[in-house]
Amino acid sequence: MDLRTIFAGNIKRLRKERGMSQEDLAFESGLHRTYISGIERGIRNVGLDNVGVIATALAVPPDTLLKESTTPRA
Repeated sequence: MDLRTIFAGNIKRLRKERGMSQEDLAFESGLHRTYISGIERGIRNVGLDNVGVIATALAVPPDTLLKESTTPRA
């Protein structure tokens, strides 16, 4: 599995685990909802600064978003 797919799946899984909508995550991270949607669909190439703000919004260390999860993806 490629890194972009892992990243996308982790964001979607963590967002759902926290009961957040894409709109909630967008607000908390200061990014646009359509950008979050593109990330979760694996069509956006995310810069490091945005990895950091998304991780902060999800209350996880940035490297968590890049690790292959053993938890099934939704």
